[in-house]
Amino acid sequence: MAKLDYLAKQVEQLKADGVYRVLPINEGPCENRITLQGKSIVNLSANNYLGFATHPRVIEASMNAIKTYGVGAGSVRTIVGNQDLLVELEELIALFKHEEAVTVFQSGLNCNIGVIQAITDKGDLIISDELNHASIIDGVRLSKADRAVYKHVDMADLEQILQEKRSMYRNVLIITDGVFSMDGDLAPLDQIVKLANKFDCLTYVDDAHGSGVLGENGRGTVDHFGLHGQIDFIVGTLSKAIGVVGGYVCSKQIAKDWLLHRARPLLFSTAIPPSSIAAIKESFTLLMETTEHTTRLWENANYFKRHMKELGFDIGRSQTPITPVMIGSEAKTMQFSKELLKRGVFVSGIVFPTVAKGKGRLRVMISASHTLEDLDFALQAFAQVGLELGVRS
Repeated sequence: MAKLDYLAKQVEQLKADGVYRVLPINEGPCENRITLQGKSIVNLSANNYLGFATHPRVIEASMNAIKTYGVGAGSVRTIVGNQDLLVELEELIALFKHEEAVTVFQSGLNCNIGVIQAITDKGDLIISDELNHASIIDGVRLSKADRAVYKHVDMADLEQILQEKRSMYRNVLIITDGVFSMDGDLAPLDQIVKLANKFDCLTYVDDAHGSGVLGENGRGTVDHFGLHGQIDFIVGTLSKAIGVVGGYVCSKQIAKDWLLHRARPLLFSTAIPPSSIAAIKESFTLLMETTEHTTRLWENANYFKRHMKELGFDIGRSQTPITPVMIGSEAKTMQFSKELLKRGVFVSGIVFPTVAKGKGRLRVMISASHTLEDLDFALQAFAQVGLELGVRS
């Protein structure tokens, strides 16, 4: 028996279950329309919420930085990778977010696996929403702290855990997504903060899908709830609405001082390249200048959701531009995705283990860059496939 036969068997099972996938190859930029196998396809699966990934000013800023700084940072931040551009970016994000300090990481995932283990230890407790992102789950696993899980956005369950366990631990950290990426619903941050204050807990919000989308000028879920200065750790991504790559953590300055000494991704992985930093700075500048992009994003999202409901689709409990189209069966979910692609629409199927078994869905990601023509084209394809597969009446 070959050494990797066990993997071959598991891959064959994926094929038998109808969930095996071949990765699509995008032959151009990530825009409202992409090129797959030489064909123009309406793209409904990108996190490029505001279209900044191809904005002319963002591209120009990146190219200018390459000419000045080269293509790589050349080092971790704690040696010589802490370039002036990066320091300026952290100051700009802190100003935009109305928070005391910001620490930039190489990705949002690196934020979660780096920060959680650095700020908790044996004798502490982490309490996490059951539907938190996989990167939060991985970050919690790396910590020496004990852990508990509360039912999704269930504040009664969270309070019960706190009543039972708070007195047993030195520090308690409550962690939640701001926007839950698979359903598009919001965490009740105002209620979480009240419970945290009542039981003397720290709070940690991963706002990857809220940054650039919710709040004034896209300041995020914390701004949406008016909680500036009341959340201890706010994680944001620089690869979704901002359109580039990286992640950041808003915190008090003393927390940043500690992270620069103990957050492992900062200590052991090269800093993000200067071209990316310059592009990110320009994206934040665009957000601060105008609400044009966030307004168009919400107009497109509301238009698409309204028409999907009229067509008879179940789009779950989304409160954001993330629009899940609930299918159920994993195999039918993947089949639906393939049929849409045949009609010129790309929407990725989301199945186990990303979501629970029997909860398969197509996750539509609306962007400010979509035209009404794009959305109408996609709606027509959804209507046709939905009837053929018996997903809508």
